[in-house]
Amino acid sequence: MQFKLRCCLLVFVWLITSATAIAKPIPVDSFARLPAIQSISMSAEGTLLVGLVSTPGSNYKETALATWDLNDLSKGPVITPSGKNMKFIGANALKAGKVLVTARQEWSGPLEGCGEGKRLGSTATFVFKNYLTDAKHKDFSEAFVSGFSRHGVSKSVEKCLEITGSAGLVSNLPLDPENVIIRRVNGANFQSDFFLYNLKTEAAKLLLRGGGHASPGLFHPRDGKLLTRNQIDSLSSTEYEQKILIYDEKTDSFLVHDKLTTKLSDRYTISVVGIDDATGQYYVLTDLFSEQTQAWMYDPKTRSFANEHLVAHPKYGISRLIFGAQPSNFNQLIGFSVAGPSTITTFVEPKMRAIHEGLKKSFKDQFVRISSYNDDLSKVLFITESGRHPPTYHLLIDGTKVSTLGRQRPWIDSKDLGEQKWVTYTARDGLEIPAILDLPAGWSKSDGPLPTIINPHGGPWARDRMGWDFSGWAPFLTSNGYAVLRPQYRGSAGLGRKLWIAGDSEWGKAMQDDKDDGAKWLVSQGIADPDRIAIFGYSYGGFAAAAAVVRPNSPYQCAISGAPVTNLAKIGNTWSRNRLQRILQGTTVKGMDPMRNTDKANIPVLLFVGDRDVRTPSWHAKTFYKAVKDKVPARLEIIKDLPHSFPWYYRHQEEMLTMIGDYLKNDCGPGGL
Repeated sequence: MQFKLRCCLLVFVWLITSATAIAKPIPVDSFARLPAIQSISMSAEGTLLVGLVSTPGSNYKETALATWDLNDLSKGPVITPSGKNMKFIGANALKAGKVLVTARQEWSGPLEGCGEGKRLGSTATFVFKNYLTDAKHKDFSEAFVSGFSRHGVSKSVEKCLEITGSAGLVSNLPLDPENVIIRRVNGANFQSDFFLYNLKTEAAKLLLRGGGHASPGLFHPRDGKLLTRNQIDSLSSTEYEQKILIYDEKTDSFLVHDKLTTKLSDRYTISVVGIDDATGQYYVLTDLFSEQTQAWMYDPKTRSFANEHLVAHPKYGISRLIFGAQPSNFNQLIGFSVAGPSTITTFVEPKMRAIHEGLKKSFKDQFVRISSYNDDLSKVLFITESGRHPPTYHLLIDGTKVSTLGRQRPWIDSKDLGEQKWVTYTARDGLEIPAILDLPAGWSKSDGPLPTIINPHGGPWARDRMGWDFSGWAPFLTSNGYAVLRPQYRGSAGLGRKLWIAGDSEWGKAMQDDKDDGAKWLVSQGIADPDRIAIFGYSYGGFAAAAAVVRPNSPYQCAISGAPVTNLAKIGNTWSRNRLQRILQGTTVKGMDPMRNTDKANIPVLLFVGDRDVRTPSWHAKTFYKAVKDKVPARLEIIKDLPHSFPWYYRHQEEMLTMIGDYLKNDCGPGGL
């Protein structure tokens, strides 16, 4: 490498409202509506734009596929609405004139031992399908299935393949005009096989047969050649070894590298994300040498890492290295992203850096993300957003003209949304807890303390980022006069090993203390009214809300528990389709079990869950409700056709937000919050 990158300072923009009075509440409908535009991407040639829009005349309740000819944007998009049952939920511009679109529909019946809900007895879920079409939407064919035979596959296995997803895109191979790398599930063993797939001829060439303990790692973006493999080997009944094998041309085999081998229980991140064409060295993201993930170079010839990191940040991890995808910069390192309070990207390639810096100056109060570009940079697709601005899609043309393609929620006025900032507070044992604080528009401390919602994220191996809250929960609550704190409690991933590992086996214990200590900190800051605090969470956050119901001396007047886990004894190692995740994460799911402490229930609770949720099925909420309903005011709502994860239907959001708003106002503690 000819340069070293050391990122030492990032400037994060606090998004501060200029309003002088608390704005009026934003209607539920504004958050329940489906985005006017979403999932926008541009073909590598810069000739086609693809995305989803709201179906004309549907009042933002249905999605449609849209494609634009970038050589003549004045013609407007070609639009095809979702079908009656199968609804579009994602789209992607490929190449060779092809468009990939993902759709789903409800399905009910026995899961036949497959899918996420197979271990939990669930029978209602969704079927997902990928389709290929062209810019004119002349025909929709199931993606990547041509040339594959399902001969001998039973109807139940075929249905299982539909539910779990039988094929998907792995790599777009930017320089190849026709071929991509795809993954296809083998109906005989349910392992993924990998193929070089021609988008024009639909011919498929086998690259790697799935099976055993190995899985593909890095495919070369130029020709699709497999460069690394990941492998898990058992050391004992309770310990596994995670290995990265690198292809060796001399022996025509994949060789184990000790420096890239760790025990699974140590939970180190080692991810090979690219190869330097000039030296043959590999780009690796790892936290082997630091509290935070850094970028390092690894030499397979000497089997060693470089003497110092390539890219690092003193407080936050490197989440991504950005490589050129056009002929003029192909496979060159052109930038990196830091997982700070928001994801901040820095470009090191001069032309891209100049464009990015110019766009940031034009949108000073928002985050700017470059999504894609053509080779001469005459067309650059970028997205802007903030806590007060829903994502907006723009096209920079010839480096001078910005054409705004559309806002996700043009009906929301940013002036009605308030301040969002990154804060930290100290937990009772001294651990520093980062958090996102959202405040109502126009509020100041002179107005007096606010009713407050503690809103822990799901996961728990996840995290929140500053910017627009796509769930709509935080802006909905702040627009109704509540302060919202989203703690990045111990057990949160992506903010350093110390914070992450500190959550092991602390469900309902130290992890729960972090939420309570966040409430206490808000009171000490004059932000929260100590007699008007509630906790609301979904998924793991739903567990945290249920745990709050049975913990003594709670700071909350009530709890809202969405799609919760309530029975740790039953969930254990059965909660994931991924075997390695069950091994790795399942052992950490321990602590205070709400179902074993229901006799201690002491605050009101609202529980809700979807009847198509196969991740945290309704029996969790139902059994907890039955156990506490005679001890505290309790309410249970089962939402029809709601899955666990986004995207949700308009009616799902409408019902959920209306229910949450009414409950907080009328039933949270004595007289409402």
